[in-house]
Amino acid sequence: MTNFIVKTHRKDTLYTKPHLFILNKGLNSGKPQKEPFTNSFVIIFQQEEDCENFYFIAFSLWQTKFWHQYLTGSVIPFLRLPDFKHEFNPRAKTMMEEHEQHQKNIAALKLLEQKENQFNENIKLVNDLRRVIMYRYCKK
Repeated sequence: MTNFIVKTHRKDTLYTKPHLFILNKGLNSGKPQKEPFTNSFVIIFQQEEDCENFYFIAFSLWQTKFWHQYLTGSVIPFLRLPDFKHEFNPRAKTMMEEHEQHQKNIAALKLLEQKENQFNENIKLVNDLRRVIMYRYCKK
């Protein structure tokens, strides 16, 4: 199993090893990202490949709202570090046991993310074209 360190991210801290950030406040708690959040945990890995694998595990846990059952707080819900540590490692371990299926899932998720980015670019282009046509029409 991959060794990693989970700790609370401190503002203006730079990490030299591969890492990812997990949001820990609000209803989006558990959301992974490469750039730091203000309120987040940081997971530090030894290798970039491990970071990539765990990013998609964290992403799938966030998408399925796995962390909602561990949120605490009445006004602004938050995820506690001990709860995250206690649940993330075993969950990641079980998800990675079927390594071949895990690799297929990651490849599919990467492809979907790429298609989503292409789709968003196309929407931007359509909106730009619409704006140009309306500008020409109104300019007459």
